[in-house]
Amino acid sequence: DLLFQVMLDWGIELSLPIERKTIDGSEVYFVAGNTLVACFDKFTMNVVDEIAKVKPLRVVSTELAIMHDQDKTNIKERFKQLSSDTEVRFL
Repeated sequence: DLLFQVMLDWGIELSLPIERKTIDGSEVYFVAGNTLVACFDKFTMNVVDEIAKVKPLRVVSTELAIMHDQDKTNIKERFKQLSSDTEVRFL
């Protein structure tokens, strides 16, 4: 499973609680509250705005979850504005 692989890559314990929420029609996974947030579905600006509210330490998504290449840059910039300490990574 992609989420568990990301957790292992970042050294996050697999035993931490994972909560699944639906935001703007996309499934979003919250690991240990705001330690890691993952969205492998459509990663829209509405999803970004909702995720940024919890000020996550890390956010991960896939390149397939965004519509255009420039969206990746826009998403990273949006997190800089709303949650500046969040590390954003695309797989």
